[in-house]
This record gives sequence, structure tokens and C-alpha cells, in this order.
Amino acid sequence: MIQVVVIGSGFAGLWAALGAARRLDELGLTERTVAITVLSAEPFHDIRVRNYEADLSACRIPLADVLDPAGVAHITTEVTGIDADCRRVTTASGETHDYDRLVLASGSRVVKPDIPGLREFGFDVDTYDGAMRLQHHLQELADGPATPAAATVVIVGAGLTGIETACELPHRLRALGVTPRVVLVDHNAFVGSDMGASARPVIEQALSDNGVETRTGVSVAAVGRGGLSLSSGEQLAAATVVWCAGMRASSLTEHLPVDRDRLGRVEVDDYLRVIGVPAMFAAGDVAAARMDDEHVSVMSCQHGRPMGRYAGYNVISDLFDQPLLALRIPWYVTVLDLGPAGAVYTEGWDRMVVSRGVEAKATKQTINTRRIYPPLTRSRSDLLAAAAPDLQARP
Repeated sequence: MIQVVVIGSGFAGLWAALGAARRLDELGLTERTVAITVLSAEPFHDIRVRNYEADLSACRIPLADVLDPAGVAHITTEVTGIDADCRRVTTASGETHDYDRLVLASGSRVVKPDIPGLREFGFDVDTYDGAMRLQHHLQELADGPATPAAATVVIVGAGLTGIETACELPHRLRALGVTPRVVLVDHNAFVGSDMGASARPVIEQALSDNGVETRTGVSVAAVGRGGLSLSSGEQLAAATVVWCAGMRASSLTEHLPVDRDRLGRVEVDDYLRVIGVPAMFAAGDVAAARMDDEHVSVMSCQHGRPMGRYAGYNVISDLFDQPLLALRIPWYVTVLDLGPAGAVYTEGWDRMVVSRGVEAKATKQTINTRRIYPPLTRSRSDLLAAAAPDLQARP
């Protein structure tokens, strides 16, 4: 039997598996001809981009609900190695899985540098488990003695995740009965440095309206149980430090005999084939794919989801010498949640603001609660229909 292995069950991995199942269906083939198997460390599809929110009850979807109806197998295991020459992957348990075609969609992780105390005392919202750990920590602080440090949260990294987390936390802390102090720290001169001049004033006003303090142009020197020190010499008493600075592709890309970009991603062609590695496709945060003639993909579900669908379609088409579909996405948007201050919606790679406040917030809520979810009906037809290699319109 032909073996297609998908590594990862995030936005790219899930849709690669379902896209492959759909393409098999289109070609009149079945899982008895081609076995599609997802290997992932957790038996869930996590809606990772919502980890800054307080209520994560709808953010962890059992893979059985979305893969079983489509005839896709899933094995909960951590992949530790890829042998591209032998077409084999190894796992932490010592098991091996041979493949005829592989889709690498193992995602990315937040990078925690070797700052004294950061790994021991720092938190993050990079994973569901990390977000839940932060949530439990905040509840414990709220239930304990009221001290300035217990009420203070420092978020490090004023990119998109850091801004969304900072804007949400004052409201979350008040709901726990805490009078909050939230401080956003970044080494750049401005918050939201990647968001462009059009959006920056909106973000700065939202941070001010939410009562978030900022420290820019500084870095973290050390983290302790009750506070941290900045490169400026300032000491901040804080029982909670949330690290949101810097992402890097899964270390599995380091097993491939190809160059990687500064984020650790491998280069793929327009069909999501890893350039220089036969029989392998890549999608999502591990892949640098051309979105147009000037721009490559960003680490986001906006790009990860269609990359997965196209990779799934193409991996089956490649097996049976069928035409492949080139992926190009002619538009780019960013919708940034600003907590009680609303949201900001930008279009284009220069991120020009087209809506803000309540209007943009409604768009963000639609994205977070509907647009990025797979069908949860356990219907094979619904799942395969949603896996079509089509580009969604702007939200």
C-alpha cells in the first residue's frame, strides 16, 4: 500500500491530510490504495492563535472528530528524525514509519533565549498547555496575597502575539478580582514595529486605553520568581513574565539536506514541494513559499491553511502523475485583536488600516470562532468539501 505521512496536526497539517483525502476521493481512489497517516505529539487540532484568550474551551479539537470520518489515520507520537534518503521517519518511542510521500507540517515554536531565569520562571502562550499553565498561575496569584508583584504581568515582545496578549490581560485580571498592572516590553523603538506606520497609532492608542504600559528600546537581562531586570537597569516587580518574542520553525527542518532561512524554514516551490528533497512537501510555518513575485509566506494560519490544502492536493496528484496546482495568494490582511479597545484590520503587505474598533473586532471574532475552524459535524462530505484547494476571499 502507498504510504502518505503528514507530520503535524496544526493548521497546515490538518488541512494537508484532509486535502489529500479529498484528492483521493476525486480520483476515485480509497484508503485501501493510499494510506494517509498523521503523526503528531498531541491527539488534537489546537486553535493556537486563540491562546491569548481567557476561555480556551473551544480551542482543542480531538483529531478523531476531524480525521476519522475522512478515513485518515492518526498516531500520537513525537517525530524525532527524518531520513530523506530512506524515506523514513523515526519517533521518540523508537518506531519508524516509511513513506512514499511526506508532508512536513510540524509548525513553529517560540524561541526562549538563554536569559537567566527565563526558562524557569517565564510563561508563554505558544501552546495550549502553555496557555493553560499561565491561566492556572494567574488564578493562583488572584487567590493569594494581594501584592504589587502578584498584580503585575510583563509581556516581552511587542509583535502580534504580544500585543494581543497585553491588550487582553488587563480585562482577564480584573475578572479574577485583581487590579492589574500590565507592562509590554520590546527591544524595538516602537510597539508593533512590523505593523507599519498606518496601524501603529491605532495600536498605541489601544494599549493606552487598555491601561498597558510600554517599555521600548530595551531588552530583558534576567528573570526571577518575583520580577525581572531590563537592560536599562530598571527593575520590575512582577510575578508573571510572558515571553512572546521570536518564532522559529520546527527543528525537524534541520534533518533535511537543504538550506534554511533565518526562521529555520525550508524553501518550497509553487506546488509546495521541498526544493532539493524528492518525495517531500512542506506547508505552514516550516515552509517559505512564494505568495506573489515579491513576498514569501508568513507564519500564520492565514497562509498555513491554504498551504496545507494545496500540499494535500498535490501530494496525491504527484503520486499518480496528475497535474499539480500552483499556490499563489494575491492578497494579504492582518486583523489584530486589541481587547476591549476593539481591533485593527489592515490590508496589503504595507498594512494599511481599513477598519478599526468595533467593526474590526466583529471581523476578528468571526475569524477566531468560525473561519479558521474545520467542520465539527463529523461528516465526511463536509470535511472533504472544506478541504478544497480554493482560496478564501478576504475576511
